[in-house]
Amino acid sequence: MKKEIKGAIFDMDGVLFDSEALWQRFWKEAAEKRGITLPEQFKKDICGSGGDLMNAVVKKYYQVEDGWPIMMEVFDHLQNYLKDHYPEEKPGLHEILKDLKDSGFRIAVASSSTHEMIERNLTHYHVRDYFDNITSGSEVKQGKPAPDIFLLAAERLGLPPEECYVFEDAYNGIRAASAAGANPVMVVDQVEPDETIRALCFYVAHSLTEADQLLLK
Repeated sequence: MKKEIKGAIFDMDGVLFDSEALWQRFWKEAAEKRGITLPEQFKKDICGSGGDLMNAVVKKYYQVEDGWPIMMEVFDHLQNYLKDHYPEEKPGLHEILKDLKDSGFRIAVASSSTHEMIERNLTHYHVRDYFDNITSGSEVKQGKPAPDIFLLAAERLGLPPEECYVFEDAYNGIRAASAAGANPVMVVDQVEPDETIRALCFYVAHSLTEADQLLLK
């Protein structure tokens, strides 16, 4: 346990649950319907984004003047799917949360997803009680890669950001955590870190289990 770090802030999609893969599935379907093949760079640009940044990414890759209709289409498809399904939990989810809590950490979720969706997933997998607070993207003016969501989550934990790990899978999330002055831990999901992103990370793990073993044991 790193004595100087007292907080752990988790992104949700792609870190706690395998929901980022669902986002990518519906982004791909929306592109194929329009005769577009999305390059690998799309994942790096779209993951962890929201609001105006997501709109800009969609405009670029879908070659449209306004990305909002496509964003709403993808979001509606995801919401309809999740009415009857839950994203799978990531291996090691319960273990890392228990180890963090047992080590005295304060724990939060900071996700661009809606508060309702965050609560739904945490409750379904019986991990809600591990978290001291939840911050959703709708509660801040600027989404990732701006640091706003992590600054607010740390404030709610009663900790300075430099005393918090931030567990993220997305380039935009790592940039946001770094800009907040926190300690970014990349849990690799859809994309591997390039040299620039790796340089921003406190640590890079390929699973929650690996992060747990190296940061807490």
